[in-house]
Amino acid sequence: MKIPKLTWAGRKCTVAYPRYQNNRIAIELVTARQESWAVASVNLPNERMEETEVAIKDYSDNEGMLDALIAAGVVQAPHRFADSGYVRIPICRLA
Repeated sequence: MKIPKLTWAGRKCTVAYPRYQNNRIAIELVTARQESWAVASVNLPNERMEETEVAIKDYSDNEGMLDALIAAGVVQAPHRFADSGYVRIPICRLA
């Protein structure tokens, strides 16, 4: 499997897919030094999700993350949204 790469906040990163404690997929951007640069996803434990779905954090310090992940071929365009109380969170399938 090819590991996607992208630049986020001025840093070239690779994409890692760790798991949250509830075994859902997370997306993390990692630098060449293997340092965590950004967490691109958010865990929504009360939201029903399929195995290949991921919730993208595209607000606050991650504004623009969704477009960057789509452009890098990490995720597909959102096919639905979840309300978290303050923001609507895009739910995407892995590309």
